[in-house]
Amino acid sequence: MGSLQAQAFYKIFKEESEIPEEYKVPEIHQREYLLNGELVEWKGEVTNIYSPICIPTENGLERKLLGSVPNTGPEEAMEALEACVEAYHDGLGEWPIMSVEERIKCMQKFVYLMIQQRDLIIKLLMWEIGKTLADSTKEFDRTVEYINQTIDALKDLDRESSRFQQAEGTIAQIRRAPLGVVLSMGPFNYPLNEIFTTLIPALIMGNTILFKLPKHGVLAHYPLLNAFKEAFPKGTVNTLYGKGADIITPIMESGKVNVLAFIGSSKVANGLKKLHPKVNRLRAILSLDAKNAAIITKNADLEVAVNECILGALSFNGQRCTALKLIFVQKDIAEEFTKKLTSAVSEMKAGLPWEKDVKITPLPEVNKPSYLKECIEDALSKGAKVLNEEGGYNEASFVFPAVVYPVNHDMKLYHEEQFGPIIPVVPFESIEEPIDYQISASHGMQVSIFSQDPSEIASLIDPFVNLVSRVNINCQAQRGPDVFPFTGRKDSAEGTLSVFDALRSFSIRSLVATKLTESNKALLNTIVREHDSNFLSTDYIF
Repeated sequence: MGSLQAQAFYKIFKEESEIPEEYKVPEIHQREYLLNGELVEWKGEVTNIYSPICIPTENGLERKLLGSVPNTGPEEAMEALEACVEAYHDGLGEWPIMSVEERIKCMQKFVYLMIQQRDLIIKLLMWEIGKTLADSTKEFDRTVEYINQTIDALKDLDRESSRFQQAEGTIAQIRRAPLGVVLSMGPFNYPLNEIFTTLIPALIMGNTILFKLPKHGVLAHYPLLNAFKEAFPKGTVNTLYGKGADIITPIMESGKVNVLAFIGSSKVANGLKKLHPKVNRLRAILSLDAKNAAIITKNADLEVAVNECILGALSFNGQRCTALKLIFVQKDIAEEFTKKLTSAVSEMKAGLPWEKDVKITPLPEVNKPSYLKECIEDALSKGAKVLNEEGGYNEASFVFPAVVYPVNHDMKLYHEEQFGPIIPVVPFESIEEPIDYQISASHGMQVSIFSQDPSEIASLIDPFVNLVSRVNINCQAQRGPDVFPFTGRKDSAEGTLSVFDALRSFSIRSLVATKLTESNKALLNTIVREHDSNFLSTDYIF
């Protein structure tokens, strides 16, 4: 390790005595899970949860033990499934037939209880997945905001549905109804926010939820179990812990899951869908792989391009589906761009999540450092170089970002989603090259185009809007704002998520209709006036 590396990385990991008291968390040994409205005691095997943050010991650096969670098996999984099925009760359960107004009140109670756990959840996010204090705080607050936006969107939706419609001698009221049992599975990188972007709209629309906790970020949900228990009718939300292969397989094979809400790899999603005996009855809402490209043309503002590419490629160490994972730069400006990019990356502060101004933190996945090393070595063996002196430096769970150039189509970094702090840079001459890349790519989520030439940008917008789901102009790829649609083409997604779209994704339009006669009008008026039906109603939610 050179002198620069020594200066930058000496003592990333600290003695426990050096960790500020306000950021420490006690070990949490969870011995209960949520089943049919009760926190059921668990006396079986457990899974230890370790932090990506290492502590120096006499045996070297070791990941800190954070606690443990139940390692439930197929029997417990099927009990949770049956609780969901019974709570839905073929659409006649307390939750699915509850009025929209009452469901909103339950959700508001949940938000109130959730906010009480804010500080602990933020600290657990830092310790479990290595997310910075600023980003952990943002994730929690953004999730609360998302829930409140979802409540407002449902109010708007219900207001639109509160009137009767007439056409061709028929009168009808059209509303959205739940689909049934939802299996919700989410990722480690946003273990709160991403999961809740499917779980919350699915829940508030009247579905019952089977919630498989993520492998990393699992303890961050423990403080919320009581909130789910207290806010919603029994059986509405049930939690699953354990190995996915052991507990999810029998659940899907049962055919009792109506909706699969999954955020992860397309390979796993394909396998899960194939397990269902009646795939035509399964609705899938999926957010999957992505290899989002940035295109830097010779007409780009390089300061803007570098700043946005740094944010896009390295926010939360590049562990985002919306991260920029491949950068195409026109050869005319490649040298200048890579020089500025390399300089900016080298200045990024590395350290532990709570440290001031830290940008690069340890990685939660145990095998990720070795995988990133393989990707770099593969590129080096095929003619690329690591441009920043400290690039790829690894100590235990920590990896410093590497700018790799020039990358070509023979390298793993060109095709595989690295999901980590490597920035592959591909030089190009003709603009057709990045277009051809996107045409042949198996992913189609987003692209970022950097240019100050209006005609050039216009010429790129038209092909890319039919290749990806979002074209970003002179800015990084990202999910938000949450009111915008979030989806992808090819292997990147199925279904559309946004505050607005998610409510529709987890429901179906149902209607009550009759011929427009005086007796039928009187019949409907009586039902509405007497409030005998939660579905057939003209109540206006304020």
